[in-house]
Amino acid sequence: MTHFANPASPESSSLGKTVRYGDQYDPGLLFPIPRVRSRDALQLDGGVLPFHGVDLWNGYELSWLNTRGKPQVALAQFAVPADSPHLIESKSFKLYLNGFNQTRMASMQALHTCLTDDLSQAAGAKVGVVLHELHTREGEPLRSLQGECIDALDIAIDDFAHPEQQPLQCGDQHVDEVLVSHLLKSNCPVTGQPDWASVQIAYRGRQLDREALLRYLIAFRQHNDFHEHCVERIWLDLWRQCQPDSLTVYARYTRRGGLDINPWRSSEPGQPDNPRGPRQ
Repeated sequence: MTHFANPASPESSSLGKTVRYGDQYDPGLLFPIPRVRSRDALQLDGGVLPFHGVDLWNGYELSWLNTRGKPQVALAQFAVPADSPHLIESKSFKLYLNGFNQTRMASMQALHTCLTDDLSQAAGAKVGVVLHELHTREGEPLRSLQGECIDALDIAIDDFAHPEQQPLQCGDQHVDEVLVSHLLKSNCPVTGQPDWASVQIAYRGRQLDREALLRYLIAFRQHNDFHEHCVERIWLDLWRQCQPDSLTVYARYTRRGGLDINPWRSSEPGQPDNPRGPRQ
């Protein structure tokens, strides 16, 4: 059985520190982080989630050796369910994938099985894995998130307050609309590095005050948290403060180290499509 790093103590791990990138397979590099810690701060009751969700990861730097030592490459998609006990810290994910660089695999299917088993054990739930040969993805267009962009609103920002200090507002008119902003930015709580994203908010209910919404999203600019929990905070704040009939929040983050993370949370069951945006 694979033994993973203690998921309760990222401070004592190699995360956020200079490390040597290995090139041999080592599933022990994966570092699970309990979702419950950030969810407790959001006052989620007893682990019963009010939303459905998935975290879609795209891997652009996956390589391994075939049995004769010839390098192979592929693109990968990983789907981590939002109800898994753990998320996987992104740097540890990169280190783990890098470990396949000089590792011989019997076939792409053998690699798929290995990835599925290791990631599912780390997350504590079944992780979906899809591997694509490069020629199958040729010619795919870039696609921005669909919806009405609110970024052109002429607002002044005097104080970069954190999101909990920036209330959302809504009127009496009921609408069914999709809004998009490309101004979401937060910071990794481990490394302090900036995380950049576009976010789509699809809802049905009382109409959101767009200026208040844009101010709220910009308020994440100095907020420290993982991609997944930023999206959960946005979903919960909208759900609790505006009480829509339905709500979906989808963020497409820019890649770092060959990986991008795209959390999706919704009041409705399902799974989003995976459009690669212009910034990805």
